[in-house]
Amino acid sequence: MSKIAAVFPGQGSQFVGMGKDFYETYESFKDIVLEANKILKYDLSKLMFDGPEEELRLTYNTQPALLLMSIGIYNLIKDKISFDGFAGHSLGEYSAVVAAGGLDFKDALLAVHNRGKFMQEAVPVGVGAMGAVIGANFADVERLCEEVSSEGCLVEPANYNSSNQIVIAGHAEAVDKFIEKASEIGAKRVVKLPVSAPFHCALMKPAEEKMGVYLDGVKFNDLIKPVYANVTAEPELKGEEVKLNLIKQVSAPVRWSQLIERMIEDGFTTFIEIGAGNVLTGLIKKINRQVKTINISTIDDLNKLEEL
Repeated sequence: MSKIAAVFPGQGSQFVGMGKDFYETYESFKDIVLEANKILKYDLSKLMFDGPEEELRLTYNTQPALLLMSIGIYNLIKDKISFDGFAGHSLGEYSAVVAAGGLDFKDALLAVHNRGKFMQEAVPVGVGAMGAVIGANFADVERLCEEVSSEGCLVEPANYNSSNQIVIAGHAEAVDKFIEKASEIGAKRVVKLPVSAPFHCALMKPAEEKMGVYLDGVKFNDLIKPVYANVTAEPELKGEEVKLNLIKQVSAPVRWSQLIERMIEDGFTTFIEIGAGNVLTGLIKKINRQVKTINISTIDDLNKLEEL
């Protein structure tokens, strides 16, 4: 039997205007947006709908905005489709855990707002950097990272996105050194990413520790359907394990490519990306062309559900 997965995007998928069409059309979406504003005690929806983009891109705003967008849309479609499992890219894993019944929306919203703050505080702006390496294999990227890293100046694999795209993160100087030598490992190019901190590498250890303390006070339930974890690429149902995975995830690489391959092995043939943009839809297509992918980011996208 073929299975259907809901997947949720992470940072970098946000755009000014996100969710406005849903807000103006669906009462339930409007309700959750107003609830989020109340929980956070500031007008997140204004930033989502009107910007400015620089404010929306601040990680402690981006993270709750993306979670709100994903869960708002998920709530509109969850009764129309029977999902067999969930996954989310980086921050998106929180949306997956909410959808799978592991976390209350309010707890998740406050957690990701704090996650964004902790990640931003871990490394001063300008000290770290991230780059997407196109066209090199995982082993060569890992080797070159080790080669150019030195004590107090490191670069590491951060996201294994697809077989020909791996994101690196670390000190800006080490990332630049990697870029200089990237052609030696057959990389077609390295694109520096417009992020405010180097996520998913050892520089995030202070944020991971703070997140551990914070999540210790948050109630996690066992899940109704599995969430495939970024850190292990394995399915998880136990609330306590889900929490540990979310803590480790702050400084560990996102094994997206391995995670999607594992889901396909487990019988998933349809992946519905729920939330801002269509980044994951593109990545999943690169990982496996045979599976069916659709994304729901605007009201017009809801028509795609009829194809299922």
